[in-house]
Amino acid sequence: MPGAPLSDSTPAAEAEDGTSSGTPSHFGLIFAALMTAMLLASLDQTIVSTALPTIVGELHGLNHLAWVTTAYILAATIAMPVYGRLGDLLGRKALFLGGIGVFLVGSVIAGAAQDMTWLIIGRAVQGLGGGGLMITSQAIIADLVPPRQRAKYMAPIGAVFGLSSVAGPLLGGWFTDGIGWRWAFWINLPIGVLALAVGAFALRLPRRTAAVAFDYLGFTLMATAVTCTVLVADWGGTDYAWSDPLILGLAGGGLLVWALFFLSQSRAKEPIIPLWLFRSRIFNIATLIGLLVIGIGMFAIIGYLPTYLQMVYGVSATESGLLLIPMVVGIVATAIPSGQLMSRTGRYKIFPIVGTVLVGVAALLMSTLDTETSLVLIGVYVFVLGAGLGLTMQPLVLAVQNDFPGSAVGTATSANNFFREIGATLGTAGVGAVFTHRLTDQLGDRLTGASADAVGDTRSLTPALVHSLPDKVQDAVILSYQHALTPVFRYLVPVFVVGLVLAFLLPEKKLADGNDDVGPDVTPGQPEAALTGN
Repeated sequence: MPGAPLSDSTPAAEAEDGTSSGTPSHFGLIFAALMTAMLLASLDQTIVSTALPTIVGELHGLNHLAWVTTAYILAATIAMPVYGRLGDLLGRKALFLGGIGVFLVGSVIAGAAQDMTWLIIGRAVQGLGGGGLMITSQAIIADLVPPRQRAKYMAPIGAVFGLSSVAGPLLGGWFTDGIGWRWAFWINLPIGVLALAVGAFALRLPRRTAAVAFDYLGFTLMATAVTCTVLVADWGGTDYAWSDPLILGLAGGGLLVWALFFLSQSRAKEPIIPLWLFRSRIFNIATLIGLLVIGIGMFAIIGYLPTYLQMVYGVSATESGLLLIPMVVGIVATAIPSGQLMSRTGRYKIFPIVGTVLVGVAALLMSTLDTETSLVLIGVYVFVLGAGLGLTMQPLVLAVQNDFPGSAVGTATSANNFFREIGATLGTAGVGAVFTHRLTDQLGDRLTGASADAVGDTRSLTPALVHSLPDKVQDAVILSYQHALTPVFRYLVPVFVVGLVLAFLLPEKKLADGNDDVGPDVTPGQPEAALTGN
């Protein structure tokens, strides 16, 4: 089964130091720097979730609620393939440090924002840096650690990702209840400076000197296609009817630009997403599972559950973050043991299968929530979700990396993450669109006359305002939130069923003991660099 480039666009740069079996003597410090960067980037995918009700209330932007999260994910998605491809061709250290710098600039813009427009711009700049941090961190580990031993290090990455998924909402809630939601962005500055300093002094990765013809046409088409896709998901059914000419035009234009993008990749000298990636069945199936289960499922659930908890249960922003702790416990409880087992056996297929089942079960359970469900039971459901994610996230990335040589590992990793983030973008925007539409209908049905006057502008609803309303009006708003969101979780179950079918179809290729072992069998005419990564 082909798993490496078979065309003249195959990367032929020298591999970075540390690609042999074992790790460099200073790997512990390097690993700490990479984990800090991963924490920095992944934290901001979720840190605003618990602060969103207050942010949109203060900045009067309920209609743009989804964009505070979507802008970050969209920008990170667009940046990922660029960082991955350039890292394979030019080396990763400068890109790694540059990504931190861009992320910090975005944090300053978002923290100082006085309206929703500037907040969304800041989030987009953050995403341009954060996408690079997530890709370069994983690719540097792949450069330095062979696949079989890499499983032990990929598990902590999953744990950090899970920790940030909980720490983000928790910190966002804590700042919102205390010194203010803007500190959800200011906190990035000391952490970012620390990551920048450690990375600058600890990373010793040689530069590559190959001349690179950047694919400007491919980048422009990719950015346009992703933006059209997100706008259709975000605006359709909310700001505009699905039959509106604008939505139909964006959908048709998006499909056309996607087709043009992939056509351009077949002709570009240094394509951003080389088409030889799709000759690997492992890449195709693992990427689809990540898009469905992690991208759509995970971000759709954790992006809106804190808002539900605040509005329906009356908990504070901090408390709603604390209620997500069982998820990170579940991730750690399954990710680290599964990583050890993968290193011991060289096998990975069983983990995405079991993980997808657990995530689907968690979504089904959450669809049964009502105003009488205990918070303890919600914690159990969230734990099940985390346990499934812990078994799914890193094995999929590891399977993809294991099917490609070292000279293509950044490209393969970034493309895998790119399509997963497409799923996250669609999941967050799609659930937000459906939720907002359902909430508008529910509030319209339940609030009439004096009740509507008491609530005022529904776009500026905050948890504090809701729970200061008269009991009858308050109950109407709470029921509107409950009936608007919980059915959406049930709508996700078929997505996980498809993911489960794909998990059974995922080929299992035993994890290589050394980086030089990664790649396909020798075939006539295949470039040497595609076989050894040298």
